[in-house]
Amino acid sequence: MIPSFRWFGAADPIPLAHIRQIPGVTGIVSALHDVPVGDPWSRARLGTLKAQIEDAELCLAVVESIPVHEDIKLGRPGRDRLIDHYCASIASMGELRIPVLCYNFMPVFDWTRTDLAMRLPDGSTALAYDDRALAAIDLSRGTAALPGWAMAYQPADLQALLAAYRDVDAERLWDNLAYFLERVVPVAEQAGVRLAIHPDDPPWPIFGLPRIITDARALERLVALVDSPANGVTFCTGSLGASAENDLPAMVRRLGGRIHFAHCRNVRITGERRFHETAHPSTCGSVDLFQVLSALRDVGFAGPMRPDHGRMIWGETGRPGYGLYDRALGVTYLQGLWEAISRRDA
Repeated sequence: MIPSFRWFGAADPIPLAHIRQIPGVTGIVSALHDVPVGDPWSRARLGTLKAQIEDAELCLAVVESIPVHEDIKLGRPGRDRLIDHYCASIASMGELRIPVLCYNFMPVFDWTRTDLAMRLPDGSTALAYDDRALAAIDLSRGTAALPGWAMAYQPADLQALLAAYRDVDAERLWDNLAYFLERVVPVAEQAGVRLAIHPDDPPWPIFGLPRIITDARALERLVALVDSPANGVTFCTGSLGASAENDLPAMVRRLGGRIHFAHCRNVRITGERRFHETAHPSTCGSVDLFQVLSALRDVGFAGPMRPDHGRMIWGETGRPGYGLYDRALGVTYLQGLWEAISRRDA
C-alpha cells in the first residue's frame, strides 16, 4: 500500500516539509479547494498543485475531492453541462497521471458531526456524532447552526435546497448516481483514473435526506452500476464502522479489487446512532483495524491509504480532526500493522 496524508494546500497550517518527516509517507491527498463547485479543473491549476507537492519530494496520489454539484444529485436539467465539466476535470487528472479520484454523492451535507471537540478521558479532543443532538439543530439558521459548516449555505439557500430534495428519495438518488457514472466512468477509463466513491458519513439519513452509500449491499450495487475497474470505492473504516451492522473485513473481501483508496481510522460506538472518533489502534475503538488491514492485504490492495481524521493532542490547535500529531501516529501505526501482516504471510 502507499502510506498517504491529507494536505489542504497552501492554506494548510501543516507544511509539506513536516509531512515528509513522517516515516514512510510518500503520497499526498489534496484538491483545488478554491475552484467553485461545478467548474472544470484546468490542467494548469492541477499541475501547479502537483508540482508543489513533488517539489517536497512527495507525490499527489489522490485528488480528494472534486465535489459533485447538487444539480447532478438532484437530476436537474443543467446536469449534462456540469457532468461535462466533471469529465474535463478527470481528463486533466489523466494528463497529469494522478491515479485516484475520491468523491462522494451525499446530498447537501458532506461528513457531519455534532461536536468538533468532544473531550476524551485522556484530555485529547475528537469529532463526535449524536443523532439526538442533530435533531435539535435548527437549520433555519443555515449551515451556521452545524459545527464546521459556517460558510456553506445561507438560510434561504439551504431551505430552497432542502425543499428541492423533498422529491428525491433513495431510489431516485440511485438513478441520478447511475446517470452520472454512465457518463464519467468511460472518461475515467480512457484517462487512466480510478474513481473511488466515499461512503456516506454517518452511514444513515440525516435531516430527512437520503443517504445511499452505507453498507455492503450498497457498495456492491455501486460497482455494478457501471461494471468497470475504473468504478470503485474509497473504503472508509470510520464512516462504515459507525454502524455496528457493517462487517468491515467481510466487506473488503467482497469488494476486492474495486477498493482503490483506503481511509483507516477508528470510532467508538457509544449508543444508537452515536459515536465518537478515537486514536487509531484497534484497542481504542469499535473497529478492528488488524482484521480490516488483513483483509485488504488478502485481496491484494496496493493503493493509497491515509489515516483520515485524528484527535487533537498535545495542545495542538487548528482544523478539528486534521492536526498533525495524532494523524502522524495513526499513519505509522497503520504501517506497523501492514508490515506485521506482510511478514506473517510471507
